[in-house]
This record gives sequence, C-alpha cells and structure tokens, in this order.
Amino acid sequence: MMLSDVFELVQFLFVVTFSTFLLCCVEYDVLFANRPLNHTGGAAPDRSKVTLPDAILPAPQCAQRIRASGWIIFLLVMAAVFWLYRLVKVLCSLLSYWEIRTFYIKALNIPSEGLCNYSWQEVQARLISLQRQQQMCVHKRELTELDIYHRILRFKNYMVAMLNKSLLPVRFHLPLLGPIVFLTQGLKYNLELLLFWGPGSLFQNKWSLRPQCKRAGARRELAQRLARTMVLVGLANLLLCPCVLVWQLLYAFFSYAEVIKREPGSLGARRWSLYGRHYLRHFNELNHELQARLSRGYKPATKYMNSFTSPLLTVLAKNIGFFAGSILAVLIVLTVYDEDVLTVQHILTAITLLGLVVTVARSFIPDEHTVWCPEQLLQRVLAHVHYMPDHWQGNASRSETRSEMAQLFQYKAVFILEELLSPILTPLILIFALPSRALDIVDFFRNFTVEVVGVGDICSFAQLDIRNHGNPQWLSAGQTEASVYQQAENGKTELSLMHFAITNPRWQPPPQSELFLSQLKEKVQQDAAAAPPAQRILAEGPLGASLLSDDSAAAPDGLLASVLARPIFSASGLVSRDRRFAQPCSTASTAASVLASLASPLPGPARGPAADSPGCHSDRRLPEESLLLSESRLRSLSRSALITEVASAEMSLHAIYLHELHQQQQQGPGPQAVGVWMATGAPKPPSMTTGSAARASQAQHREMPLGGWAEEEEEEEDEEEQTTT
Repeated sequence: MMLSDVFELVQFLFVVTFSTFLLCCVEYDVLFANRPLNHTGGAAPDRSKVTLPDAILPAPQCAQRIRASGWIIFLLVMAAVFWLYRLVKVLCSLLSYWEIRTFYIKALNIPSEGLCNYSWQEVQARLISLQRQQQMCVHKRELTELDIYHRILRFKNYMVAMLNKSLLPVRFHLPLLGPIVFLTQGLKYNLELLLFWGPGSLFQNKWSLRPQCKRAGARRELAQRLARTMVLVGLANLLLCPCVLVWQLLYAFFSYAEVIKREPGSLGARRWSLYGRHYLRHFNELNHELQARLSRGYKPATKYMNSFTSPLLTVLAKNIGFFAGSILAVLIVLTVYDEDVLTVQHILTAITLLGLVVTVARSFIPDEHTVWCPEQLLQRVLAHVHYMPDHWQGNASRSETRSEMAQLFQYKAVFILEELLSPILTPLILIFALPSRALDIVDFFRNFTVEVVGVGDICSFAQLDIRNHGNPQWLSAGQTEASVYQQAENGKTELSLMHFAITNPRWQPPPQSELFLSQLKEKVQQDAAAAPPAQRILAEGPLGASLLSDDSAAAPDGLLASVLARPIFSASGLVSRDRRFAQPCSTASTAASVLASLASPLPGPARGPAADSPGCHSDRRLPEESLLLSESRLRSLSRSALITEVASAEMSLHAIYLHELHQQQQQGPGPQAVGVWMATGAPKPPSMTTGSAARASQAQHREMPLGGWAEEEEEEEDEEEQTTT
C-alpha cells in the first residue's frame, strides 16, 4: 500500500513532465524529416540520417517555449498544487499504514512476511479474541463480526442503500440514446466529498452525523445548505474541467495506447461497471468478497452477452474483415519480399490500422458452432451475482434485457469513454440534477441512521433487520413491519442477511432475522421432499454443464449446472426413471434438495463449542461429505479454500431459490408450473399476471417523494409542540 501510493505520486510527476517535454522540447519538423538538417553549419544542408538528439531542443530554448505559453504555465501550476496536496495525503497515510503494521505485528501476532497466509476470517477471529483481552472498544465487552463490518463499510453501506432506493441521480433518459446509467469515479468522488468527508458534509467526523441532521425541524434549512454546497462543488468542478480533462486524456493515452496496438480486441472485453458493483453489492460485503463473487460471474455474464448476435452486423463485419484482410495480406507479402517497403511513408500506419479493423470485425462474428440458451445463461449469472430485476425473468432473449445488463456489465471502451466525459458531465449533474434531491437525501440520512454503541452512526439497512427493512414479497410477509419507504428493493435485506450469515456462521442475528432464517431453512426442507435426492442431481452435473455450454463441470459451476438443468431433464423425460420424481420439478425444489444436503450454518452461529483459534471458521461440513467437489479438486485446496467454495456454492443456491420463490409469489401459479415455464422459456400463461395488482399498488406508493414521510413526521411534531404549549 505504501509503495503503491509512492508510485502514484511518481506516475503523476512523470505524466506531467513527459507531456510538457513532448509539447515544448521536441522539434517535430526535424523528427519527421520535413526540414533538412545542417550539421556542419555550411551553406548546403546535411542530408544525413536524423537521430533523436537532433530533434530535441536545447534546455534554454525549451524553457523559453514553456515561459512563452501562459496556458502551459497555468496547467503546470495547477498540477504542482495537486501534487503537493497528494503528497501531504500520502505522508498522512504513511503514518496510518505504520500504525496498522504495528497493530498486526504486536496486537494480532501476525508477522508481515506471513500476512498473505492468513484469511480474512482468521484475522477477524484474532481481532474478536483481542477485544475480550484488552477492551480496545471501551463501550462494548464483546466485539461482533457485524461491528467490524460496520466500521469498515460505514460509508459504502450508505452508498449501496441510496442506489438501492434510487435516491442518487445516476439514471437519465437521453433523446437519441434512450435510458442510460452514468456513474464514474469522478462523480463518485464528488458524492462522497459532499456526503461523508468534505468540509460541508453531513458527517462531522468519520463515525457520527452532525447533530442537526438528526432533527426533523432543521431538515429544510439543512437541505438548502446542502443544495448550495452541491452547486458550489459543481462550479468548482466546472472551473477545473480543463485541467482534469487534459489529465484524463493524457492518462488514458499513456495507459491504453500500447495495449490497443498490441491487443485491439481488449476494447471489446467487458468489465463490471461502477454502478453494477454498487447495484450488485450486498450490505456489509467487503471489497475482496465482492470481487471474488463478481469474478465467478464474469464468464457466464460474458457468454450471455455474446449470445446476442445481429445478422446484419455479422454480414457487415464479414465483408469489412474480408476487404481489410485482403489489403493487409498484400502489404505483408510485399514487406516479406522487400523490407524497403516499410520505409514508404505511412505504410506501417496502414498495416497497423488494417490489423485493428480486422480484429474489431472478427469480434462481431459469432462462433457458428455454438448453441446458446439465454434463459439458462441468465440464471447462471443470477447464481453468482445474486440480484436481477423481476422483469428479466422469462425475457432473457429480449434486447431490452441485454441493454439493461450492459449497464451492469459494460464494454471496456464504454468505461474509458465515460471516464473521459466525466470532467464535462459531472459538473452538470452536480449543478442541475443533484440539488433537487437535497431534501430527500437529508431525510434519508435522518430516517435511516442508527447509533450503535462502540461503532457510531451507521446506515440502518446494514443492521440486516428483517422487521424494520424486510420486503413482504421476499418471504418476509408476517415478519416485517416496514412500510414501502422503509423496505429495501430487490430483496436486498433478505439476500444480504443470508450472505452475511453464510460468510460469518458464528454471528448471532437479531431475533426477527434469526426467525426468518429458521423459517427459510424449514421451507427448504419441505421443498426438498418433492425433489430427487441431491446425489442424483449432482450425478447429472456433466450433462447439465454440457447443456449450458460450460467449459467444465468443476464445482461450483457443475453443481449450478445440475440444478438449473434438472427441470429441463424432468420436463423432457430424460431422468424420469424413478416414478416418485417422474413429474416435472421446479428449479426451486431442485435447489432446495441440494441445500438440504449441506450442513448449513443457518440460522445463527454454530451451536458447537466456541472456537477461539484463528484457524477455526465454522462447523460447516466439508465437501468430502456433501459431494460438491471432485477428489482431485479436494487435494488441491486448503481447508479455508474448501470452506470458501462451499459457502459460495451455498449462497448461489440460496439466491436461485429465493428468486424462484419470489417469482412464484409474484406470478400466482404453483411451483411446478413456474419451474417448467422457467426451464423451457415458454410464453407466460395468462394466470401468471395475477400479481399485477399488488405491483401497481406498490408502484403508487413509490411515486410518493422520499420526503413525504418526513413532512408528515414534522407536522406531527409541530402539533405536539402546540399541544404542549
């Protein structure tokens, strides 16, 4: 971390210095041989070969050019100010890093050279044990896993919650482009500056909100002040736009120019967008946990996006590739025959550009031997990323679904373009779009902030409390008291609770959340009784993997392939040897059968004796007993890696299971009909639209502004004050 910060300073200094040198210290007419050199100083010019020193100006002449350009001097001054600011931050960070290093060595007894051998669970176990001995947090006797996550992810949980409630203006509808999502690193930096750590932010320090943010009577005044701050920050961004834009262009050029020349297809590679990382992130999910989960979903997401092909675009790409490849082949043959062809002006440029055109054209030509199953591919994506809008179910082959998926899983070229446009668009969003949300943002922080002893102010959604933030449409009916305003969207509370309980099996959930986990486990056991045994489902892994165009049947992909393919096998009669399970079974019941075979830690912590040793994670049964991994795979993994793989597979199955039950609740028919419809991708029967009335009712509630609840609250407080007077 220290080395990375130091090299970041050096990298910034190099980009500024090298760019200035290229602008002011190089004689390009000499470099391009547009002007003959006179080495001897005589009347006749010397026609000898040009060297690099010939094209570089002397230092005095270079300095004179720099002083003559006021624009360059302004940019250099701004760069120097920013570099000094970064230097001060790096020096402060170095002190913090040294304290962290000392804490790990002396308090946690983890040496620096052996740190890479410890998992996060082992570090967390040592931290909890240390709290019992030394009382680092003086307000609490016991430090829980949730407390640790709250301290680390305090601000990230707020960002995830605000995006989940569609509070931040990141979605726009443009006349020609249609609906788009715009969230860049620059916009995210400014939002965090305004809300969390800036001079006029809502937080007064790293752990508590300003007192006036918690009073309903000061909401309008605070919102007006926040709106003014947003406009001022937007104007500051607008003034700095030229400097930031120049830096973005230079950094992008130095970072990607060589990669594009060497691998032009890299621009067509995909990556999870910044918005996608927030949309798909659970409450209380650390960075390395999120990265591991999205990395598992990268291949199925790529296959799903590649399953969409345009016949028109394919024909155009084939012909463009043919013409460009023909010219390129002739030029290559000529250069092989005589190397002097390379000395012809622009011939090397033509070869490079033609190679780029051929590579890009080939990327639009699909593999003619591949058969795609969009519905099953999208289910595999859901198994890893855990979140998906309801209207994607059954519509995986529609272009609208692909467009929305592209907002989460974007091209690298789109990412680069958005970052280049960020200095221009971010000020406009801060000045025109964000101030109108100031009152809703203030209400959000007041209504959804709770103070935890020993931790400080945190987002209440991060408490994973089903009673306060559960959604009745996600199996929380009868257990939650939350209004539509208080409910998390897309089952975020339920899935986050499940993920945290599986990742931290010794954590003790709140009573209502523990009741939800217990009832979910009972529901799994009931549905498992109507499905084939887990051993039979796992034995069909290779067939399911083949059906879903997977490269291998290794766990957990082979397990997920078996679960997702089982309804298709059942409906087609491929696996109806046992009469007890001859009828079609749904994906939910199949997932429940496999889940029931696992030694799940849900609900709550393991009931065995407490394990204070750092190497003890949970009492979860290892894959040797649950048949998840092959024998060769077992030998190649350590115990911590085995537990991680089993936990990942278990969470994937729970995500599939919960989404299936949610769809059944939304659509109305029994689980068998829904399972067959999901497996075959058949048109939705008329009876499946019975949940539209409930959705329309909720849509009416969602149209209310977020501040409506707060205004009613304020009116009630005013009435109480008048009554008291």
